[in-house]
Amino acid sequence: MGMERINKKLHIARRGVVYSLVLCTLILLIGGVGFWALDPGVNTLADGLWLAFTTAATVGYGDVVPSTHASRGFSVIVVLLGLAVLSLATASLAAIFVEKDVAQEEDLLAQDLLREINLLREDIRVLRDEVRHLRAPAPRH
Repeated sequence: MGMERINKKLHIARRGVVYSLVLCTLILLIGGVGFWALDPGVNTLADGLWLAFTTAATVGYGDVVPSTHASRGFSVIVVLLGLAVLSLATASLAAIFVEKDVAQEEDLLAQDLLREINLLREDIRVLRDEVRHLRAPAPRH
């Protein structure tokens, strides 16, 4: 039962990573097309995509930069969306690692509990034998 819950959480976390990657791709594509359309200094779609990537990643190499008020305003949106997606992807990846650690710890805990249960069963068996021995009638001489 516990492993099913953990596997479900891992599946959800992995799905979050996939959604983050899809969202990141969409933001970069829309950003690239947006920069290409808004900024006359962005001559090709490839330059627009590069500008979208460097803007979203907050790297800003400076080889291609927004030169109009519209493209600068658009870059603010791309930065905010880039940071949001980066945060989402980071959180999803962290959740996967945390869930794996939790799964391992729960597995070890379950093994420890089984060992303790077996030891307690053995103690109970010994105690029952002692009680039987004490309740047995004393031999007559």
